[in-house]
Amino acid sequence: MSCPETFSLLAASSLAGLVNAVAGGGTLVTFPVLLAFGVPPVVANATSTLSLVAGNIGSIYGYRNFLGELKPWLKTFVPASMAGGWIGSYLLTCGGEKVFSGLVPYLVLFATLLFMLQGILSRSFAGCREISQEASTRASQFRVALLFQFLVSVYGGYFGAGIGILMLATLGFLGFEDIHRMNSLKSVLGSIINLVAAAWFTASGLIDWPRMGLMTLGAFAGYYVGATCSQMVPQKTVRHIISAIGLIISVAMFWRLR
Repeated sequence: MSCPETFSLLAASSLAGLVNAVAGGGTLVTFPVLLAFGVPPVVANATSTLSLVAGNIGSIYGYRNFLGELKPWLKTFVPASMAGGWIGSYLLTCGGEKVFSGLVPYLVLFATLLFMLQGILSRSFAGCREISQEASTRASQFRVALLFQFLVSVYGGYFGAGIGILMLATLGFLGFEDIHRMNSLKSVLGSIINLVAAAWFTASGLIDWPRMGLMTLGAFAGYYVGATCSQMVPQKTVRHIISAIGLIISVAMFWRLR
């Protein structure tokens, strides 16, 4: 690798790690940079996925204070995340990319708008819970969220840009309000999805190891800085940043379809 490529990959992976720690969408930073240096698309996607999941350890460490209270949710969402991540990565290696890629911009835009309206929706759901506390109502809401998490995991295994936004929307639907707790749970689940996908990509021989190693270093630093610094910023500000990132991702994806 040349010096410009080395610098570009380090910078891109650091920025991707920071963005992923706050909301998600870091793949849209690393993927095009790899393409710019001549890496084939499928290999670029696989290499980006593995480097970001390895670097995500920095994000999980940054949110370590919240993980203990989230264990019950992890037990629930981890199986769905693993199954979806494997199915998505399998679909990538077996074809069907064109149709799925066409749906991605709409999916991310929908999730971003849902997240932006989360405050209004949460109050509406809270009102519904005050009116009806029936177990069947709560169970139905939970099943919808679990199904959505599975679908998000399928997409995450396939490409992954924006899964953080989608998972935050899912957690908001379940009544989560603390953005830092939401981000900690999102980081763990996102790591599991990408880890399953990365294992499949590795078994399929799709990893560019020298570039992956370099990008892991940058991603680790970016994840840790993003996870640590975001907790020092007011939640309202973090929500505005997440909404902006989601809109930028949506615009970038629609632009790619032109």
